[in-house]
Amino acid sequence: MATLILPGEWVKNWEKTGKHEFVQLCKELTEKTDHGGEVRDIQAALYEICWQVVQGNLKLDLVTSVLGDMMELRDDMPSILADVFSILDLETGALEEKIKRDHYTQLVGACLFFVPEPILKERLDPETLESLGLIKQALQFNQKIVKIKTKLFYKQQKFNLLREENEGYAKLITELGQDLSGNITSHLVLESIKSLIGCFNLDPNRVLDIILEVYESRSDQDEFFLSLIKSYMCEPLTLCHILGFKFKFYQEPNEETPTSLYHIAAALLHHNLIELEDIYVHLMPQDATIIEEHKRDISEAKQVARKLVMVVLPSEKNEDKEKEKEKDEEKNEKPPDNQKLGLLEALLRIGDWQHAQSIMDQMPSFYASSHKAIALALCQLVHLTVEPLYKRAGVPKGSKARAVHPLRNKRAPRPAEVFEDLRRDTFSMLCYLGPHLSHDPILFAKIVRLGKGFMKEYQSDSKTEVKDKMDTLLSCFLSIADQVLLPSLSLMECNACMSEELWGLFKLFPYRHRYRLYGQWKNETYSSHPLLVKVKAQTVERAKYIMKRLTKENVKQSGRQIGKLSHSNPTILFDYMLSQIQWYDNLIVPVVDSLKYLTSLNYDVLAYCIIEALANPEKEKMKHDDTSISSWLQSLASLCGAVFRKYPIELAGLLQYVTNQLKAGKSFDLLIMKEVVQKMAGIEITDEMTSEQLEAMTGGEQLKAEGGYFGQIRNTKKSSQRLKDALLDHELALPLCLLMAQQRNGVVFLEGGEKHLKLVGHLYDQCHDTLLQFGGFLASNLSTEDYIKRVPSIDILCNQFHTPHDAAFFLSRPMYAHQILSKYDELKKGEKGNRQQQKVHKYVAACELVMTPVHEAVVSLHPSRVWDDLRPQFYATFWSLTMYDLAVPHAAYEREVNKLKVQIKGIEENPEIPMNKKKKEKERCTALQEKLQEEEKKQLEHVQRVLHRLKLEKDNWLFAKSTKNETITKFLQLCLFPRCIFSSIDAVYCARFVELVHQQKTPNFCTLLCYDRVFSAIIYTVASCTENESHRYGRFLCCMLETVTRWHSDRAIYEKDCVNFPGFLTIFRATGFDGGNKADQLDYENFRHVVHKWHYMLTKASVHCLETGDYTHIRNILIVLTKILPCYPKVLNLGQALECRVQKICLEEKDKRPDLYALAMGYSGRLKGHKVHMVPENEFHHKEQPARSATPASQQNGPGSTGKPTTSTNKTDEGASEDGERGKDKSSATTKPVNKANSAAAKVTTSNGNGALISTKAVKERDDKDKSGKDKKEKKEKTPGSTPETKAENRREKQRDERAGKEERPAREGKEKTPKADREKVKVEEKSSKDDKAKAGNGEPIEPSRERDAIKESKSKEKGDRSAVAGSLKSPVLRSESAESEREHKRRKLDSHSSPSHSSSVKDNSNEPKESTSKHHISYNSVTRSKSRERETEKKDSENAQGRSKEKKEEKDRKERKRDNIVNDHDTSLESKRRKDENGTNSSKNRKSTSPSCDSPLSAEKEKSKRSKSSSKEKADSGKPERTSGGKKESRHDKEKSEKKEKRDSSGAKEEKKHHKSSEKHR
Repeated sequence: MATLILPGEWVKNWEKTGKHEFVQLCKELTEKTDHGGEVRDIQAALYEICWQVVQGNLKLDLVTSVLGDMMELRDDMPSILADVFSILDLETGALEEKIKRDHYTQLVGACLFFVPEPILKERLDPETLESLGLIKQALQFNQKIVKIKTKLFYKQQKFNLLREENEGYAKLITELGQDLSGNITSHLVLESIKSLIGCFNLDPNRVLDIILEVYESRSDQDEFFLSLIKSYMCEPLTLCHILGFKFKFYQEPNEETPTSLYHIAAALLHHNLIELEDIYVHLMPQDATIIEEHKRDISEAKQVARKLVMVVLPSEKNEDKEKEKEKDEEKNEKPPDNQKLGLLEALLRIGDWQHAQSIMDQMPSFYASSHKAIALALCQLVHLTVEPLYKRAGVPKGSKARAVHPLRNKRAPRPAEVFEDLRRDTFSMLCYLGPHLSHDPILFAKIVRLGKGFMKEYQSDSKTEVKDKMDTLLSCFLSIADQVLLPSLSLMECNACMSEELWGLFKLFPYRHRYRLYGQWKNETYSSHPLLVKVKAQTVERAKYIMKRLTKENVKQSGRQIGKLSHSNPTILFDYMLSQIQWYDNLIVPVVDSLKYLTSLNYDVLAYCIIEALANPEKEKMKHDDTSISSWLQSLASLCGAVFRKYPIELAGLLQYVTNQLKAGKSFDLLIMKEVVQKMAGIEITDEMTSEQLEAMTGGEQLKAEGGYFGQIRNTKKSSQRLKDALLDHELALPLCLLMAQQRNGVVFLEGGEKHLKLVGHLYDQCHDTLLQFGGFLASNLSTEDYIKRVPSIDILCNQFHTPHDAAFFLSRPMYAHQILSKYDELKKGEKGNRQQQKVHKYVAACELVMTPVHEAVVSLHPSRVWDDLRPQFYATFWSLTMYDLAVPHAAYEREVNKLKVQIKGIEENPEIPMNKKKKEKERCTALQEKLQEEEKKQLEHVQRVLHRLKLEKDNWLFAKSTKNETITKFLQLCLFPRCIFSSIDAVYCARFVELVHQQKTPNFCTLLCYDRVFSAIIYTVASCTENESHRYGRFLCCMLETVTRWHSDRAIYEKDCVNFPGFLTIFRATGFDGGNKADQLDYENFRHVVHKWHYMLTKASVHCLETGDYTHIRNILIVLTKILPCYPKVLNLGQALECRVQKICLEEKDKRPDLYALAMGYSGRLKGHKVHMVPENEFHHKEQPARSATPASQQNGPGSTGKPTTSTNKTDEGASEDGERGKDKSSATTKPVNKANSAAAKVTTSNGNGALISTKAVKERDDKDKSGKDKKEKKEKTPGSTPETKAENRREKQRDERAGKEERPAREGKEKTPKADREKVKVEEKSSKDDKAKAGNGEPIEPSRERDAIKESKSKEKGDRSAVAGSLKSPVLRSESAESEREHKRRKLDSHSSPSHSSSVKDNSNEPKESTSKHHISYNSVTRSKSRERETEKKDSENAQGRSKEKKEEKDRKERKRDNIVNDHDTSLESKRRKDENGTNSSKNRKSTSPSCDSPLSAEKEKSKRSKSSSKEKADSGKPERTSGGKKESRHDKEKSEKKEKRDSSGAKEEKKHHKSSEKHR
């Protein structure tokens, strides 16, 4: 009982302060009014003070005096104190300590003076009363009590009907039924009722029952009857029992409780005449029954939903429908009469919200409001509470609110005057109403409008003191929207007006709040109520029906059905539609067209549903093979682009989703961004552009729109504006750019570890393409101020945001262009001068003002050593310009203008078009035509200004501090290569920029070296590209080749564009002459040789990539080859080599990798069609190269050199049959490969890094050393017990000597007198045979050669600018007639036999597959070769006759040197013996080889030596008519042994004479 505890200090200091404090406390408690609560507090205080006496803590007399004083405070104080004594009586009676019981007895005895005895006798136990002396005996007292109770409560009153007179009841009814409109009050009537009861002996309970009956029939007289009952009634329980009996009477089957009874019960409850707990137990059904019924409803609803989803046969469907009908009929026969709901409705009608709320709390959620009558009653109550506020803040302008009659009940909820009042009752009423607000659309609209009114106040009110209250109200409105408005909308029948009304409120919320509401609506709301479960199932069923029948033809009809369905349940409908689109992408177009009947709210819900579908964690965004993006994601991305373009849907959520995904390091969803920008802004990104489209893309915006894209993009102005606004409003433009730029590397280094290489490449391309597309959109749509305000400077982009340099310049480039133009306009306005020259100077000044800070900023991007070669000005100029600045696409402008003219003509000739439409179309085309022409003129002026600016800048672009090779390296590394793979237009730009730098005659820029470095080593670049980068790189190479091909095609063009240009200047140190530097210009013929060398290097790299077997290498090189097909291959034999290898790829990949097979087949077909444009090598450059295995000099001296004589770039069979005399007029452009003997000389470089020339004297000395070395090796051969390796080495040395002897002999017969070239050729043969035999003899695959290639290549790159010189293909010695004749003789000599390179073709050897990969030999047709040899042998015989006249003059000198050749003769005889043994063992193998592509390197060398021998014999015995092939002579080797010996003797003498004469001539 005690809830108040007295402080211990009061008890200790009772006399001083405690007594006063206690009395003061009691006074305060008595003065307080708390509807009975103050009595409990007084009782507690008295109990505490009495308990202290019982405990012995306070003296009895002190407390007694205080209690006596307190009796005056209240009239009922003695009764209160008696209650306390009663409790203490019970507590002390249970205690074992007698002293406490004695204290209690003494306390009560002392209080007898002011507590009446009757009260104590009523409250205390008989034993206590006996001990106090108030009664004599407790036992007798108990017996007396029992008798009295029995008489009072159990003995029935005998109201005899004879004593009860009916007249009394008649008079009572008359009294109660009289007219109450006059001065009759309940008090007067009550007096009359009392008189009737007394007069006619009426039963009071029956009188009360009659009063209630009359009240029930006159329920409008609430005030009179309620006051009457309140005055008449003695105890609430009696009234409750009578009402309970009335309710029980109507609980019989088929009985219906009248509403009047509910009304009087509600009225009595409302006026607290009865308690809800007392009446509630008399009402049916029980709460447990209600809960079971609710559960049953939910399970039935779910079962119905399952049936709608399941596929059921027609017969089963009919049966189910019949069963359902029977159930419904049963329900209709026995409608449940729920008295609790009836009472609830009555309470709501009179406005008693507190009691109604209590009843609703006893039931499951929304169970009560699911009954329409209760929902409507509650809605009416809400109407009454919100009416004043709605009139003030919710009524739209110009409309009048409907009059609502307020309740006469003063106890009803108070109406809301301000928004804060809604929290009192209205929000809780709406929450109990839930989805059943759908019964009252008017109230729905009122609540929504109140929400709109609140949001206006919320957005306008910025006071901090009311901010917390407003935030609380905002959360309340959001809760109402979630729990009431959206579920109610689901239950409304396709009410589009309500949907639009609700959107008026929702659009004021941030999209984050809206999407949260949609998520709750879609995923949780539909499971909260049985009715919503059924609605969801019905919606899905209807959606299936519509989607099954949706086609392009019936879009309008289906669209209307979709619109109706979406007004109420958009989340369910769109969820199903999106699931179908993810499976069937052909539905996208009809679905997008059918969405035109949606409301604004539905469009917003659609955006949310799309984002939710994209973010579904259960769906894999990769296909099962992990090599490509899933088709469902691609379908959704396409839908996004189409829907967001066509309909006014807010983009912020989707853009933020993509941004968040990028932040999380996920790049799959960039596909969505790509589609949205493409569809909404009309900006296409594709690497499959035609050349015409690419040309159009280099013009102005109008030309781009007309001719730059595949589809004609129109009407994107509004959609692109929406996209721009969304990006700027939510500050997403720059973050998206930076995230995309950073994500490119993230794809490779963060995501790429676990993903397939093909998928990584695809994601990288997608990320890069989207960046290009998005950056292009921002550049073309943002105003200058917006762009400059958002994009930071280049150093901040790169250093702080870690943006890659290419992407940073891509984003900054439009900013520079804007700034230059605006500054130029300012300067033009400042001065009135209009001359062109002044304009140009102003433009240059504007460029300097804008770009000078950029020049300073870029210095921090690279180490300081970079700027030793390149100036920051050059670097910034390269990265800041575009193709628009360099050239005007006149052809593209002309093409588009002609198209418009044709269009105008077609419009005029078309009679079906109405005249007004004709006029409009013609005006449109004419306006477009004028725009294009104006744009062309504007661009032309701009390009002229830019070129003038570059002309002024060019002298300061490059330093001459380091070698040209290093300068070109940095230019390629930092400028050309990063940008050429950035976009297709940038690829063209890079090629054109190189050409422009050359045409501007830029100092210290070596054009030759730049082109050579680009073409010589493409393997690594190609291998590191993605698929799209390969397209761009191929386009770049194609543009570079176009320039080279143009120069190559005509001497006049070459002399105009290249001669006397510093880019074609070569500087050498000629050691044998004057010892100084000599400037030499590369002439036209040598340039053609250089171009051939570049074509050869491209072939070599292509074959290497095709033979690796690696997917990326093969795919990329095929893409590159397809792109450069217009310019390469131009040489027939290189084309054949490529064709052969590509055919093999087609065969190998047909069943393995179909995408490679498709690429290879496509290229193969186009290559065959291109064959007609190929020419033989001798037509490509005027030279007939010896048909030996010779390596282009670039492999020794050039930057891409490999230092290994692998493949021959010899002429084709057609070239072999060329007239011998023609070769004398052609200049040679290739030096022969350097062997180990002259490698020391190759290391000597000039100041420019070019390879030094070897003097003839040095050559001769090395030749002598070589011969002495050979002699020693020959002697070593004869030593017994040699190892197999030693024997192989000896055999190789002998073969070198033998070939040297063979080559010396025909050289003697020709006109050539230069010994250097001849000896170099001998060395080439020695090296090639040595390398080939070493590889073949050891039986190893020639894989280490690839390592040597890489080592020598890196060394050659370190040696400076050797590759810049044409001498990379030809040593720059003076080209005398004798030198030409010497080379011509050698060509004729060796062209009569097939090259040894023929035996190792591009096709893989069956025994040594790795060998062909490293060698890349080119295959030829052996049959054609043998015929060609015979024809050439006849020609050479006739030519040898002409040389015999000179031989007679030399006879004398030969005899003098005959003595010197004895050693050579001896060596030759030993060699022929050795060859006989070898050929005897290997001849059968040689005969078996039918195709040169299948021969091993060893057999190739043997075939070569045989042919060399036969050639030597034919040329020595020129008078003999016998012309047998080398193969036949091998079979008769023993018979011809002596003849060969004689020929070698003579050849030795000729060689000596030739050396002697060459030396004399040199001196």
